[in-house]
Amino acid sequence: MTSSRLPNLRDPAVRQWAAFLIVGLVLLAGLVGFAGAIAERRATADLSRQAQASATLHAAVLRSELAKHRSLPFVLAQDPDVAQLLRSNDQRGVEAMNRKLETLSGGTRAAVIYLLNAKGMAVAASNWREPTSFVGSDYSFRPYFKEAQADGTAELFALGTVSRRPGLFMSKRIDGPEGVLGVVVVKVEFDALEAEWSAAEPAFAADARGVIMVTSIPAWRFSTLTPLPRAEQTRLHAEHRFGDAPFAVLKMSPPPRAGRAPTLTSVSPPDQEESRFIAASAELGAVDWTVYTLTPVGAPLRTAVAGARAIALLIGLVACAIAAALLRWRGQSSIRAARQEAARQELETRVQERTAELRKSNKRLTVEMEERRRAEAHVHRMQDELIQSNKLATLGQIAAGVAHEINQPVAAIRAYADNAAVFLERADDKTAKANLGLIAGLTDRIGLITDELRAFARKSSAPPAPVVVREAIDGALLLIGPRLRQQGVSVIRNEADEAAKAMAERFRLEQVLVNLLQNAVEAMDGRPDPEILIQVSVKRSQVRILVVDNGPGVAPEAAQTLFTPFATTKPRGLGLGLVISRDIVAEFGGELSLEPGPGGARFLLTLSKARS
Repeated sequence: MTSSRLPNLRDPAVRQWAAFLIVGLVLLAGLVGFAGAIAERRATADLSRQAQASATLHAAVLRSELAKHRSLPFVLAQDPDVAQLLRSNDQRGVEAMNRKLETLSGGTRAAVIYLLNAKGMAVAASNWREPTSFVGSDYSFRPYFKEAQADGTAELFALGTVSRRPGLFMSKRIDGPEGVLGVVVVKVEFDALEAEWSAAEPAFAADARGVIMVTSIPAWRFSTLTPLPRAEQTRLHAEHRFGDAPFAVLKMSPPPRAGRAPTLTSVSPPDQEESRFIAASAELGAVDWTVYTLTPVGAPLRTAVAGARAIALLIGLVACAIAAALLRWRGQSSIRAARQEAARQELETRVQERTAELRKSNKRLTVEMEERRRAEAHVHRMQDELIQSNKLATLGQIAAGVAHEINQPVAAIRAYADNAAVFLERADDKTAKANLGLIAGLTDRIGLITDELRAFARKSSAPPAPVVVREAIDGALLLIGPRLRQQGVSVIRNEADEAAKAMAERFRLEQVLVNLLQNAVEAMDGRPDPEILIQVSVKRSQVRILVVDNGPGVAPEAAQTLFTPFATTKPRGLGLGLVISRDIVAEFGGELSLEPGPGGARFLLTLSKARS
């Protein structure tokens, strides 16, 4: 009964899944191994760049420290007090020099500064107060004394004979007219620098022989990177430079070399486990030293490799899961295909139904859009007819004045014509011609008025174009002139900017001005000395036309509804004149507004300035 539940290995599906499992395990193992190798290579390259940058930075810090102290012996060698002391060896001069060197040592952070006479005897030192004072000690055996006497300058890294502390001795010969007077020596110790280095990765500086001088690990001091020849060890011991240092070789495989690119190396210090580092070097230059840094690679490499392998494993598992899903999908392809076919047919049915609904909606929308276009066209026609009606209403208001304006020249024409006939009968051709000339002038005057009336009454829907403001004002005053003269209204014009051109349509602009002037005349009815001011000004890209009367003005409650249709303060007014005028100005891209101010009403018409 139990054996019947075991998978049948002859089943193609079982064999397919078994093959899939084996191939998947092999691919996962290869992917994880490959990802680990790539991650290790990249991490090593990144650490190499960091190591090289660290070595360059350590070398720059050490170079700066040496440069700071290297100038001190040269300055002291030029000090006349130093030369005078070496000549005289006066006790007072010695005490003063001791204090001076003590002050210099504290200010420059040099370990000790001392002065040697021509025989190598220390005559003054900065540590003269300490038990380990150099004063009176003989340093003629020191190489830095001999080399300075011979070559003028010398530098030597060694243990101090009294303090037993390592440091770099910088010496400079002091010359006088009588010959060599002595040598000034500055000792620099690197305790502070080594303490800074110890806070980071291991770092050290080695000389050309490979002897480690300055190091963040004290146990490595005076170790060597390569075996030092026995003769060289004997010479160094004879010079008392490094005390009894055994010059043990620091076990590094492979040992670092100056100028080599950062390399992976293993370090096996005494009584410690082997550690892996990336060794990088940077040459110091001035003292023929090389600075080395050892960047640990164990933990960073393990972290990088583990992360890469984990990601690769995760990706591989996801890929295997996707592949398994694909296999399962293929096994159920027939069922899925049937379901998809049913879903497709259902979707097609829904799409057809939805398409039919959209067609109906589109037809309704098309009908609504057409109705809206017709409504907008009807509104535009009604607006044009309203503007034209306003023109005709305005013409009706000014008709009586214009008729009176025309009757006078017509009566004069009749009189001049009768007179001309009489003069012709008398054969007075000269006087008859004069009368005919007067008749022609009166005819031109009547024609000017009738032309302006015809142009004003004509329907106009031309787009805005440059219009001379003075011409529009003249046309409006010509139409409203009879009524102005009838009521004794004086018009004051500021003609300075009336030559400006504004974007408008002349006759519709005249209609606006006529409406404003008529309103002003009606507002001043019955007032003594009625007066209208028409002022044109140009400000930047705008032309401003101000129409001001000295009537009672507009009441505050009326000002709020002044541009509202059918809102009027006139007994027989419809309340459409200002509304139509504002719409006309808006079509020009301008604005018509009531400006606050003392006295009567102040209407400001703002238009865009036409480009020249």
